[in-house]
Order: sequence, then C-alpha cells, then structure tokens
Amino acid sequence: MSFLIGLIAGLFGGLVGLGGGVVMIPLMTRLLGIPQACAHGTSLSVVFFAGLSGAGAYALEGSVDITAALILAVTASFTARAGARYCAVLPAWKLKRYFGYVLLAVAVLLVAKPYLGALAVMSLTGAPAIVALAVTGLATGFIAGLLGIGGGAFLIAGMVLFVGMGQHTAQGSSLLSMVPAAAVGSWTHWRHGNVVTRILPGLATGIIIGAFLGGVAANHLPDQTLRVLFAVVLIWLGVDLIRKSRLPSPS
Repeated sequence: MSFLIGLIAGLFGGLVGLGGGVVMIPLMTRLLGIPQACAHGTSLSVVFFAGLSGAGAYALEGSVDITAALILAVTASFTARAGARYCAVLPAWKLKRYFGYVLLAVAVLLVAKPYLGALAVMSLTGAPAIVALAVTGLATGFIAGLLGIGGGAFLIAGMVLFVGMGQHTAQGSSLLSMVPAAAVGSWTHWRHGNVVTRILPGLATGIIIGAFLGGVAANHLPDQTLRVLFAVVLIWLGVDLIRKSRLPSPS
C-alpha cells in the first residue's frame, strides 16, 4: 500500500511539477491511519526523492534551469520562518480564503497567457530575471510558511507569468528547487519523531518511479496543454483552500 501511495503521488507530482504531498498526506492518513503530524514529516522525507527523480526526467529534455532552481531554493528559505511566525498572528480562515482566490486568479492567467504576452517581458539571461526569480522565491517562502504548504504551485506560476519561463522548464526547476528544503525539513521532522520509518522504503521506491514517469509523460505534452493541466490543479487547490476557510465560531 505504501508503494502504491508513493507511486500515485509521484506520478501526480512529476506531471505537474509539485512534490506530491498534497496527494500523499491524505492517502496516508485515510488508508494507513498515520497521524497528521507524522504524515507531514514522512511525506517531506520522500518529497526529497520525488524532487530529484522528477527533475531528472525533465533534465533529460533540457527542461531544468539549475540557476533558477538555486535562486528559488535559497530565497524561499529566508522567508519561510517569517511566514510561519505571522501564521500565529493572522486569522487562518482569512488566509486560506484569500490565497484560494489568488490561486483561482493565477489559474485563469496561466490559461490566458498566450494572449497576454506582455506579462512575460523579462529575459531569463538578464539581471531582471534574477530579480524576478528572487522576488518569486521570497514571496513563495513566506506563503509556504504562512499556509503550511510546499509553495511549488506559486513558484511555477511566478516563473511562467513573471519571468517568461516555459511551463516544462518551470516545472522541472520547481522540482529541483524543493530538494534542499525537503532535506532540511525532513531532518527536523526525523529529530522530532514525526517520520514513520516502516513505510519509508515503499513510499520512496514508489515516488521515485512515479515522479520519473510523470516527468517523462509531461515532456511529451505540448506547453499549453501542460499549462492547462497545471491550471486545473491550481483550481482544485484554490477551491480546497476556500472550502476549508471557515468563519471563527462566535464566542
């Protein structure tokens, strides 16, 4: 069962450039009865392998920008803790609702991108692109810490819309950029006892195979088709955030 969960999460993550935790965590809690905190820690431990395997599949087609992945990984790590601190101050229900609407708006922009070429005016080889990538990483790290999500969806959207990167390269670079953060995060969870070691071999094997196959499949899809598929995932995530946002109970 752990192998199948890893395989499904890896296929999903490799296809759309995400770590697969959004699929893996609910499957572990519902099918294996893993506590929520342990599911998060265990998921992060194998997302490391998903990032490497998925990025490898994209790299075979030259669809990974190593420099961009490095900039994103470093800058996101700076603001993740700040986001986590603000999470305790700002109302959680408002955060989920607002960012749910942001994801829906981003999904529309991604689908409409071929008709909105002015949004992608920066060159990947120039200083403006480096600044745009750094800002994207800083914003994504803050959002990830604020909402407790990986942030890959925001990374890819930022690279496509504001840097002008192709969908394939954005997804491959996103997968690679999550590797350092996943390694550090999984070590922290390991020290706190939030990693279920007995299912790690099955999960890791499944997600390595699944992420690679998902990445290979993505390489064979046209850029706009892949962008629309990614937009569908954003809509799903956005609706889920809005659905989970509830007004605080009256005291």
